[in-house]
Amino acid sequence: MAEAATRPASIRSARRPAAGGPARAGVERGLWHRPALLNLISDLLTLGAAVALGWALVIWFVSRPLFPLRELVVLTDPGQVTAEQLDYAARLAVQGNFFTVDLDGVKQTFEKLPWVRKAEVRRRWPDALELRLEEHEAVAYWTVSESGEARLVNRQGEVFVAASNADMPQFDGPQGSAGWLLARHAEFSDMLQPLGVRLVGLALSAREAWQLQLDNGMTIVLGREQDKSPLMDRLRRFIAVWPRVHEQIDIDIKTADLRYASGFALTPADASVLQQPVAPAARKGRK
Repeated sequence: MAEAATRPASIRSARRPAAGGPARAGVERGLWHRPALLNLISDLLTLGAAVALGWALVIWFVSRPLFPLRELVVLTDPGQVTAEQLDYAARLAVQGNFFTVDLDGVKQTFEKLPWVRKAEVRRRWPDALELRLEEHEAVAYWTVSESGEARLVNRQGEVFVAASNADMPQFDGPQGSAGWLLARHAEFSDMLQPLGVRLVGLALSAREAWQLQLDNGMTIVLGREQDKSPLMDRLRRFIAVWPRVHEQIDIDIKTADLRYASGFALTPADASVLQQPVAPAARKGRK
């Protein structure tokens, strides 16, 4: 009986936690008691420091005057851009050495030159830059209706700033309409060929009314597009009948107004012909 009484006490004593047990376990599980993790952190810090040092050495190396740029090679033969303009742009934009030069900045500087539409810049080992230029091909003069500013129009219908004295047609229209005028100029020119005249001016108003200027001094007022009488139909009708009409009237015409659906109105270049008296028709009288 004495032995049986002592067993429960022995069991209860075994289940009671030892004093200070959890605290010691927490310390043993801390960072400083995990050498594998400490080694990993140390390796990462060492790697980061090595990368930073290597990058700093690369920056220092390429910034040394060991790879200077000595030449700009122009691969395209400039037509409008002068050698002085190219030299000025190169001195302004080319900074740094072979590795540090800003190619985008150089490209943008050359594209700001008059007549330059696009520029392409590349490195050529060991000390040169290659430059390709695409120049504007001007096809017309341009005047913005709102401001009256003078510009040029290239073959792509783009407006650019440059000076020219070439024999080209004059375009006038709202801002952003240069491409439309260029396309219509080609259409109108083809239609006017039977008359043996050249279209030297084309104007478009803010209300989309068209006006044509011919090299013989005549102005054709086409006006706006009409549903019942399309603009092109009115012009075709005028071109078909004009040679016969001009032969009959034998008067220099300043303006031909084609805004009418069933005909056109003519304004003589010399208004005095309208004031000349017309001889009365002979009357039959009785004897």
